[in-house]
Amino acid sequence: MSCHVHPVPEQNWKLSTHYDNKSGTIVHCVDCHLPPKGHGYLTGKAKHGIKDVYGYFFKDSASINWEEKKLLEKARGFVYEQSCLVCHQNLFPVTLSVDGNNAHLFYTTSKEKLNCINCHLYVGHFDKYMKHQKNVNFGVTESASTVLFTEAAKVDKFEAFTEKIPGTNVSFDMVAISGGSFNMGSPDDEPLRKPDEGPVHKVTVSQFWMGKVEVTWDEYLAFFKATSSQGRTEGQVVKNKNVDVISGATPPWGAPDQGWGKGSRPAITMSWHAADVYCHWLSKVTGKKYRLPTEAEWEYACRGGTTTPYYFTGDPKKYTSQGFFRKLFKPDTANIAALVVYKVNSSSRTEEPSFVKTNPFGLKNMSGNVAEFCSDYYSPDEYKTDSVRINPSGPLAGQERVIRGGSFKSDAKDVRSAARDFTKTKSWLVTDPQMPKSIWWYSDCIDVGFRVVCEPDSILKK
Repeated sequence: MSCHVHPVPEQNWKLSTHYDNKSGTIVHCVDCHLPPKGHGYLTGKAKHGIKDVYGYFFKDSASINWEEKKLLEKARGFVYEQSCLVCHQNLFPVTLSVDGNNAHLFYTTSKEKLNCINCHLYVGHFDKYMKHQKNVNFGVTESASTVLFTEAAKVDKFEAFTEKIPGTNVSFDMVAISGGSFNMGSPDDEPLRKPDEGPVHKVTVSQFWMGKVEVTWDEYLAFFKATSSQGRTEGQVVKNKNVDVISGATPPWGAPDQGWGKGSRPAITMSWHAADVYCHWLSKVTGKKYRLPTEAEWEYACRGGTTTPYYFTGDPKKYTSQGFFRKLFKPDTANIAALVVYKVNSSSRTEEPSFVKTNPFGLKNMSGNVAEFCSDYYSPDEYKTDSVRINPSGPLAGQERVIRGGSFKSDAKDVRSAARDFTKTKSWLVTDPQMPKSIWWYSDCIDVGFRVVCEPDSILKK
């Protein structure tokens, strides 16, 4: 630690089971952060030593994004799998729980490369929010407010309104998005585009309401509490007449909010299925038709009438952090930093809506903060084969769903209005010890959420 300039890991290490345990055994820094002898020890020591010396003398420790370095994808470069296995040789001790046995069986039989730290990321550096165990108390805390809405918002014209969730003190803003036509996708000459974004094609969408911000933890936990999720096991049906047989998410593993806080931050780590069920529940309790947006609705709302790579001015090539020269010269952050929560300005976590300004349609965080589920199945060739040009809804079937918008982890090129991505169900459930895997939570995906759309015909024709 005389060379390492970040003191927090040492403090957390002394609180972890690698330091504080019944046996009195101390697992030192190099036991995890260097490969064991016979497995590239000298090479690893030279590589990390050179990097550490360079950082000590030439980098400003205050400018290093320490939160980003704690993420799983970064930690894989500093924790060696063989180092874990040298100490933990018996993966099936008699004291291991059923869930633990299932998880270790999955680890030993999986065809995909897995790491111990997929599940045990914080075992060497204690974090009270990151215990890998079923969190049966998640979302139980009641609000301090005693003012509860007795009915949902009444809407009689197509204009912005504030929805109220009956029986709670939770409300959220819905923005009226007038219908229209736009060019969906990115042209061939758009910098840093991907092949699945074309060809550009003209699409028309009908009017709809869309949530001003991504669904917040306050909103999602209203659903979580109302559907009697606490204490259930996966697959149980809730017998609750008040929610019309809608079964809510089971208790998650660990802390879905990552310890960043709930409130108005976007709800994350739930599956597409959980987001879809939330929309059904919200429809039941408000008497309106809520759902996930189609991919076409999402891009139309994101662009806000613009035709450029972003809904603000700027060149993706100047904004991107990728490439050799961007490691030497910092990217341009003019315009984008005030409008998008992305890799450069996010501190590697979600932010509250007040962090950014709205787009031309009055929506926040359409690009960045968290990526957002759409209702469409994903196909890389959808724009080439789809002939529907009015309210398209994507392929009739598929394996994964579309997500749009990029996140706090994303480079600037991936928060462009036309950028597309999709769910990765199998890889996002690696750390879920349940067999079969959960239909409610994505244990490994911490940067995807969703926002809701409301259909005018479900209200205005009544």
